[in-house]
Amino acid sequence: MGQDALSGNGLPAEFGFIARIFRPLAGDGALDLRDDAAVFMPPAGRELVIAADAMVEGVHFLSDDPSDTVGRKLLRCNLSDLAAMDATPLGYLMTVSMPPARDEAWFAGFASGLVRDQEQFGITLLGGDTTSTSGPLVLSLTVLGHVAPGRALRRSTARVDDGIWVTGTIGDGAMGLLARRGQVPDPDGFLAGRYQLPRPRLGLDLGDVASAGMDVSDGLLQDLGHMARESGVGIVIHADQVPLSPAVRALGPQWLSTCLSGGDDYELLLAVPPMNEAGLQAHAARAGVAVTRIGQVVAGNDVQVCDAAGHVMAFARRGWSHVREAGG
Repeated sequence: MGQDALSGNGLPAEFGFIARIFRPLAGDGALDLRDDAAVFMPPAGRELVIAADAMVEGVHFLSDDPSDTVGRKLLRCNLSDLAAMDATPLGYLMTVSMPPARDEAWFAGFASGLVRDQEQFGITLLGGDTTSTSGPLVLSLTVLGHVAPGRALRRSTARVDDGIWVTGTIGDGAMGLLARRGQVPDPDGFLAGRYQLPRPRLGLDLGDVASAGMDVSDGLLQDLGHMARESGVGIVIHADQVPLSPAVRALGPQWLSTCLSGGDDYELLLAVPPMNEAGLQAHAARAGVAVTRIGQVVAGNDVQVCDAAGHVMAFARRGWSHVREAGG
């Protein structure tokens, strides 16, 4: 990782800090984090897939979230981007901007979470950079993966008559944030766990099954809008078919709008031709992942949500955006 000097934040010299905290995360190609860049050879005959995400304290995680879950969420959010394109993880780069309030013990916990997930998902650190900041903790991760040539799933290739499917359950992330804030009950901690630790749906092998794919990060409705716009199609979904966890259902139907528009689910959103639906279910069963058909792709250019009686539902908010609309 980069060797810029740290100053005024109470941390030890950066060389020693990197050696103690981050070098144990390094894998092949990282050159033991002693050089300016990583050197590695991607698998023969495969295309590289690269994605990047940042997390800011107070925006993407709470200040009192355990540091090990912060590290794991950072990695998992990026792995979800690979899963959305049906890619296999290869390695990652990470940048950390550290405020004075975060000491070495906090980062030791952060790294311990990454160690656990590196083992689970078969990925290692390649390099990155550390800097100091007077603002909140800022974390950025760039993940590299690989996929068979021409087989990466994209959000722009959904076709009319495809079914719309999702993995797992929807709304747990949004309700988990409310649970962490004490706004809804969460007696067994399930919802908080879903907010803190997304489950990237890697290994489904969907390149010959789905027409299009993406992950649900900004809210189901907003991400459906992304797919519809990029593919030049309309999408109709049925609210009563959207899978909700028992923990969310126990909170009552008044939270449905929050579940459909809230972010942080990191489930997959897939467009699948009818002839491939059995294949999708077989692939998902092998991976132990639930999949549910929630609607279909139609001619048009918008997203409609229908209730059980077939009436179109209205939503004041459709998802999360970090950028304000002009004049907003």
